[in-house]
Amino acid sequence: MGHCFSVKSYVDDEAIPLQVNKVYSDRSQLQYAYYDLPFVCPPTGKKHAGYASGRSISLNLGEVLRGDRIMTSDYDIVMGQDQECQYLCSHRTDRQGVKRARHLIEEGYVVEWILDNLPGATSFVTVDRTHKYYAAGFKIGYKDFSPVTGKQKYYINNHITLVIRYRQAPGRAGSRGGKVIVGFEVYTKSIEAAHRDSTGCPQEIHADNNGMEMYIAPNNTKLASLYPSSSYLPEEDDVDDGSTLTIPYSYSVYFREDDSVDWSRRWDMYFNNQEESNVIHWLAIINSLVICSLLTVIVIMVINRTYRQVHGRDGSGDDGKLLLNRRKPTLGTKSPRLREKAPAGLLEQNGEAERDDDLSSDEEYVEDNSGWKLLHGDVFRAPPYAGYLAPLIGSGMQLVFMATGLLILSCFGILNPSFRGGFVSVGMGLFIFAGIISGYFSSRLYKTFGGLNWRRNTLMTALLFPGLLFSTIFILNLFVWAQASSTALPFGTLVGLIALMLLIQLPLVYVGSWYGFHQSQAYEHPTKTNSVARSIPEQAWYTQNVAAALIAGFVPFAVVFIELLFVFRSLWQDKSGYYYVFGFLSIVSLVGILTVVEVTIVATYIMLCQENYNWWWQSFFIGGGSSFWIFLYCIIFYYTKLNIQGFVSGLLFFSYSLLACTVYGLLTGTVGFLTAYAFVRRIYGYVILFCPPHLSKVEQANNIGRAIKAD
Repeated sequence: MGHCFSVKSYVDDEAIPLQVNKVYSDRSQLQYAYYDLPFVCPPTGKKHAGYASGRSISLNLGEVLRGDRIMTSDYDIVMGQDQECQYLCSHRTDRQGVKRARHLIEEGYVVEWILDNLPGATSFVTVDRTHKYYAAGFKIGYKDFSPVTGKQKYYINNHITLVIRYRQAPGRAGSRGGKVIVGFEVYTKSIEAAHRDSTGCPQEIHADNNGMEMYIAPNNTKLASLYPSSSYLPEEDDVDDGSTLTIPYSYSVYFREDDSVDWSRRWDMYFNNQEESNVIHWLAIINSLVICSLLTVIVIMVINRTYRQVHGRDGSGDDGKLLLNRRKPTLGTKSPRLREKAPAGLLEQNGEAERDDDLSSDEEYVEDNSGWKLLHGDVFRAPPYAGYLAPLIGSGMQLVFMATGLLILSCFGILNPSFRGGFVSVGMGLFIFAGIISGYFSSRLYKTFGGLNWRRNTLMTALLFPGLLFSTIFILNLFVWAQASSTALPFGTLVGLIALMLLIQLPLVYVGSWYGFHQSQAYEHPTKTNSVARSIPEQAWYTQNVAAALIAGFVPFAVVFIELLFVFRSLWQDKSGYYYVFGFLSIVSLVGILTVVEVTIVATYIMLCQENYNWWWQSFFIGGGSSFWIFLYCIIFYYTKLNIQGFVSGLLFFSYSLLACTVYGLLTGTVGFLTAYAFVRRIYGYVILFCPPHLSKVEQANNIGRAIKAD
């Protein structure tokens, strides 16, 4: 019901099902199922549009994770039939129900109903009255101040006007009288319980009526017995004395033909301020390209410098070039100087013999003062805690595959707002089935590090990151369960997630690990590792682990932070809107990844020039360093833009933000690691090409000379 992409047409007098979902607020991360509210009309179970009211609609995984609880309702809607007023029910609620309603009104909760897969929307018009746009949902009530006492009052919106916009259906269905729905607008009104006709409808719907106040007068007798020695009696108490408030509910339905909106463009009304936001998106792209271009110039300079060093074009020893030096023996002792005056006869007698001996001994050698070339015997030494690095890189490749697939599907329009919950559902599917990729890269890297227990590495890859993710969500779910929120995952969904991880992902990771370890060779390195590790000199402060990651991570953050503002607004600030500009997001993401690649190359080159060969973990942290700045941005956004109330809502915000930044950091960290790995193998491959270790120093120098002449 409503998840397909095909056009659904209706003929006159055909019933249209209306589904109720949930209530949510920009001030809270807690959502509640509509029929769980104690002050609304409960479902009667009668059939409407072929479905009994109160029947749960089957949901995909993404809908469950986003807190949807879609159910059929008792609203009768028939294509082409206007209804001036239709009585729904009169519902009695107690003091607790009234208190709950007042709290939800205070927090600005809105209701989400669904008709033909369109969320009911509040309609707005721009100031110049040239554009109309929708905000999904409608207010559950409103606040006002008493003109007499000045105290705040709360009113429930108990009369709903539904305006359904339609047009002729395209193609053959239209020729047979079919109509398609292109708009679903909801207008609310609060009408007091008095002055109603025999059907239960207000006598004057369109008149200025008094609102339905959510208030039950305090029971002074009960309060006096509770506070016998007090001269002041509170206006409210939580003691249930049996008092109730009857709330009558009614609705109106109007059909209006609208040929200005095509069915394929009906969601555009929910994407407000498109023209203004597009300008900002283009500014974000220009900002990203400028930063990336500057980094590209730096990377080209680094690569060119490395190439010139390897080919010995620069004869300056201070710049780290290859110098051909000749040591000549003296009588009994070595002189610190290359040339020292001696008797002419002695030099004449021994000159030719010494020249011949130099070719077979190590008295003529290639002196290399370049920092990074001195590390050829240590640069591929296995890193500490390699058993953790390999699984993390495997999980990172899983995320890279998932993110790439989601962006591609979104850019082609397959994932769009009409596919409710599709982004999360497809993302979960891509992540699970990418387990085979994760296992392959993890095991092959583990084999390169010299690991032997590939089954242990398989379990680490399949359970380390997914297990941490699931455990965090489970703990957060306990807090949400305590609030009786629909955001809490049902027990069956938790069991299903565990089954996906253990019964599908784990076997896929095992298959990929087996192939990567047994059927593939370890990654080849151009140089051999020395048996004794080289000492690392004292490092500059900006090459230290934390400082390097933070400094290098700020650059990719500067590339994506403008687009992040739109994502944050959609996720946290304006939940009634929809994030839809995946084309812009894809461009910025691509430029951001390219920036991560370039930053990692520059940072790794600086690190190697400092004669530090511990680049494995460092490249991973440098690639993921921007996640720290994004989390800091989340904190700033929370305190400057949001008005989230309550401990649980704040806990959910910071926990989900930290999880999202961890996922992002793992993804970009993997990109950084693979970039540094490829860069290091390439530059040391150049060195070994011209200076293979099995040749003498003179032969290595001759190879370099021939390469220079060939150039």
